[in-house]
Amino acid sequence: MSISQFDTRTLPNILCCMCGIAIPSNPANMCVNCIRGQVDITDGIPKQLVIQFCRGCGRYLNPPNHWTFAELESKELLALCIKKVKGLSKVKLIDASFIWTEPHSKRIKVKLTVQKEVFTSTILQQVFVIEYTVTGQQCDVCARYEAKDTWNAVCQVRQRVDHKKTFYFLEQLIIKHGAHANTINIKERPDGLDFFYSHKSHAMKMIDFLQAVVPIKFRSSEKLVSQDDKSNTANYKFTFAIELVPICRDDVVCLPSKLARAMGNSSPLLLCHKVSSMLHMVDPLTTTCTEINTNVFWNNPFRSICSSRQLIQFVIIDINPIGRGSGKFILADAQVARVADFGKNDTMFNTRTHLGHRLKPGDYALGYDLSTANFNDDDTSNLRPEQMPDIILVKKTYPERRKKNRTRHWQLKHLAKEAGEDMKGGDIERSARDLEAFMQDVEEDPETRAQMQLYKAKDAELAFQRLKQEVDDDMIENAEEFPEIELSELIEEMTINE
Repeated sequence: MSISQFDTRTLPNILCCMCGIAIPSNPANMCVNCIRGQVDITDGIPKQLVIQFCRGCGRYLNPPNHWTFAELESKELLALCIKKVKGLSKVKLIDASFIWTEPHSKRIKVKLTVQKEVFTSTILQQVFVIEYTVTGQQCDVCARYEAKDTWNAVCQVRQRVDHKKTFYFLEQLIIKHGAHANTINIKERPDGLDFFYSHKSHAMKMIDFLQAVVPIKFRSSEKLVSQDDKSNTANYKFTFAIELVPICRDDVVCLPSKLARAMGNSSPLLLCHKVSSMLHMVDPLTTTCTEINTNVFWNNPFRSICSSRQLIQFVIIDINPIGRGSGKFILADAQVARVADFGKNDTMFNTRTHLGHRLKPGDYALGYDLSTANFNDDDTSNLRPEQMPDIILVKKTYPERRKKNRTRHWQLKHLAKEAGEDMKGGDIERSARDLEAFMQDVEEDPETRAQMQLYKAKDAELAFQRLKQEVDDDMIENAEEFPEIELSELIEEMTINE
């Protein structure tokens, strides 16, 4: 503790008004010891406080309701401790440091140095210690985990298709927007996910989010758990059955004739090129784009006649853009051959495609071979021959980039899911295959990955440089056209608040 010094060469000596000793003249007319005895600048600052610690996840409570990881005697913990001190705004904080305590003592001691002007031009500096008692308190995340069997509402999200790529995409949207913040537990099912909540309102918020990003319909039911006739109260468990439209990106659909007429006599055979809160369709023979909202679909439901599991590789022999198109698509006449036919026959097909802006001779594309397909559908039987092409090209692909098992320099985050009781070994293997197919779609399609967050993998820079070197060594044709995921697109994964 000290007082600001004055120039003793010009100031005369005076007697302290309290003890009478000779001191240099100062505005207080008191010596340092007397000022210390008369003034306590730490008055009103608590010397003992409580700090909450969650033993389940090892985090400290950062008011008002945020939990933070912090090591003992770290700058993060010091900042948290200082934040809890009330009254520091009345003084000037000069220094703060820890005083060592036994790690298992549940005590944290912080030494603070503060200054304050007590009299005119008289600044007093004082050092004091605040002792924090560490008490246990369960954080919200751990409380929800421990209470996973006491849910009051569940959202059962389902989609009746033969793959789970839609759910992997939906998972990334949920993570990006934090829509799972109030979820107690998540269980994986063979055809969907179950989200458990402690309150009905939290389940309704999840439904609102799903309605904004994917086309769904839902119905609700409730089950009486307990009832108190005296107070006229009852406890219910709510179940929301949510069904996603069974149409996925890259599916080919055949609209019912009634719906096609209602949509301006559009072609019944359409390709789904995007799924958001509605279905975005394109006619591959004319590039005419159509949007089908949720109400229209469920009033006139239809199914896909070709899904992504039936895609095969074609090589582009020749392509001639016609020069007209709709939106981002350009119509073109293409001559293609099945990659599987190389060395066996010289069968080629002439077709029209909406991908005139993406394809050129020598490229590879994924598409559907309708010339050998059998359809058991009343709607397809009404199609005229000119409405049913032999080949429908869906998207450009890069098979050369799949010849080696390269280490990815990026990764995705995943929800903490539990395997449901009805998940079998085959379902887990199928999910792994669908995840790999989804990650390949993310690599090849910038539009898809623009809607989600990608994170740097371990040693991302080294893996990225190795990938570039392999491309240069292999001299892959048209390698520069591959929509590579650059390091600038990736996010450093933060683990401090996990």
